Amino acid sequence: MKIHEYQGKEILKKYGVAVPTGYPCFSVDEALAAAEKLGGPVWVVKAQIHAGGRGKGGGVKVAKSMDDVKTYAGQILGMQLITHQTSAEGQKVSRLLVEEGADIKKEYYLGMVVDRVTQRVCVMASSEGGMDIEEVAEHTPELIHKVYVDPVAGLTDAEADDLSTKIGIPAASVAKARVALQGLYKAFWETDASLAEINPLILTGSGDIIALDAKLNFDSNALHRHPEIVALRDLDEEDPAEIEASKFDLSYISLDGNIGCLVNGAGLAMATMDTIKLFGGEPANFLDVGGGATTEKVTEAFKIMLKNPNLKAILVNIFGGIMRCDVIADGVVAASKAVGLTVPLVVRMKGTNEDLGKKILAESGLPIIAANTMGEAAQKVVAATQGA
Repeated sequence: MKIHEYQGKEILKKYGVAVPTGYPCFSVDEALAAAEKLGGPVWVVKAQIHAGGRGKGGGVKVAKSMDDVKTYAGQILGMQLITHQTSAEGQKVSRLLVEEGADIKKEYYLGMVVDRVTQRVCVMASSEGGMDIEEVAEHTPELIHKVYVDPVAGLTDAEADDLSTKIGIPAASVAKARVALQGLYKAFWETDASLAEINPLILTGSGDIIALDAKLNFDSNALHRHPEIVALRDLDEEDPAEIEASKFDLSYISLDGNIGCLVNGAGLAMATMDTIKLFGGEPANFLDVGGGATTEKVTEAFKIMLKNPNLKAILVNIFGGIMRCDVIADGVVAASKAVGLTVPLVVRMKGTNEDLGKKILAESGLPIIAANTMGEAAQKVVAATQGA
């Protein structure tokens, strides 16, 4: 789950990280009121969407007068902001952050993720703030410094100070940088975040260390522990199909292809999409029904996939372990009849009660295309999209 920059900054403030004063705004009038409240002479008007690269896309403007605030707020609100992290259509801007200007002397990068190899939080810092960290990693990886944090000890003073020194923070500001690093780490740990990023973290002319941006993503599997974070969810930033899927505990992600995929298990779902592409097709979605799929869940999964106007065929690929093939077969038959399926349907199932599942499909009276292997299933569904 993602949240907006201004929401992330509110969380960081609770952990002692210094951030600029600012206010979220949903209209031009609110933006002007925010600027009045902040006082001048410089304000920053920032689009709030769940994507990076907003400045390059025209979503961040520095205003030096109230007229500028009015103009920029009017331009940004309602625009389709296109960045390298949005789709080609971009994301509509529904809210702004208006905050006080900052005296930027130097920009740094600070980020944290879970490293699966060491099974620790990896803290990354760089002197190259304000840039895409992917570009820094590709062209000057030696400028990214890392610490893998012992979960028992946490990010120590020595580790924080060493990182600060390596990225060039002046000695007089290292203590303030330590507060920012340790505050971000504690926020990451205690909120079950999957990503925390401050880009840029700035050094001001007076030697302060301030988070000029804040990006926080959270582990969806841990949200039951954080109702206060769930309350920050902005459904306008999410795909309607993915929102609908979440209501039925379906893991669904929309893609650009035309072959719907219904699979049990994330690994099998990824392999299924790879196999479809191997045989020249393009998956329309990732959809994992999990190990406890019911007829209702399968029916809802079909409904969600069929809302995609580009859909030309569906591939159901099931491994019957915990989930029995006959249960899935019953669900597929019921779902097909309930939605009045009009696109070709290819089904491949292996495992528990496989023969019974195939019998149910064969006797359903539905034009279901059976397959025994993943390769055969992919070939048949790709052919079906081509009218073969």
